Amino acid sequence: MRVPRFYCPQLDPEQALFDLPDAVHRHAVQVLRLKPGALIRLFDGKGREFEASLTEVEKRRSQARLGEELNQISESPLQITLLQGISRGERMDFAIQKAVELGVRTIVPVMTERCNVQLSQERAQKRIAHWQGVLVSACEQSGRSYLPRLAEVTTLAQALSEVSDELRLVLDPEASTGFHDLSKPAALTLLIGPEGGLSDAEIQQAQSHSFTALQFGPRILRTETAATAALAVVQTLWGDLA
Repeated sequence: MRVPRFYCPQLDPEQALFDLPDAVHRHAVQVLRLKPGALIRLFDGKGREFEASLTEVEKRRSQARLGEELNQISESPLQITLLQGISRGERMDFAIQKAVELGVRTIVPVMTERCNVQLSQERAQKRIAHWQGVLVSACEQSGRSYLPRLAEVTTLAQALSEVSDELRLVLDPEASTGFHDLSKPAALTLLIGPEGGLSDAEIQQAQSHSFTALQFGPRILRTETAATAALAVVQTLWGDLA
């Protein structure tokens, strides 16, 4: 049986007994219905993970006893940054969830010309909080002990100006270069457009920042499919899915 994992950023290895954060308590006790003695795993998002067992379970609080520290090797040797064009609702959630599962280190939500989502500063902060929850849940499920970085919502111009990776890729149905034409990098940035894709001007803008336009098969993919499929390919070619 799979042992449930929970993200606890304030995890203190010096504390034998540990009060579970409210969100973890609700998930473990109210959703999963775990009882005293149940085995769980707790990780801090910075690489440390421990076996633990529930010692007390009450209506509004629960406590766990930390056990052995685990040596989890779940991070890809390939450092990937995903610049993801913002799309509506579940499509954006799906893209973020699968990016985490596929080992992305940094996710940058990007406003582009064809974004169908208008975000005020207040609404952008609410979406970031929601996406952070999606990211944490994907970490718990996939076995990652390091929490990927979720950047603030930004413009395409700003995102492009901050890229420093040696390999920079943007999907373009009109391109002639394919994945097998590229050399293995240590780090890469992948730009994925929103629903409706990137405009020709935006692809040219990316190319002016040293992005390579990449042809990715004969079919046009939805934004969430494109991100997932492209990440699976780069991890198979150069990461830890080989």
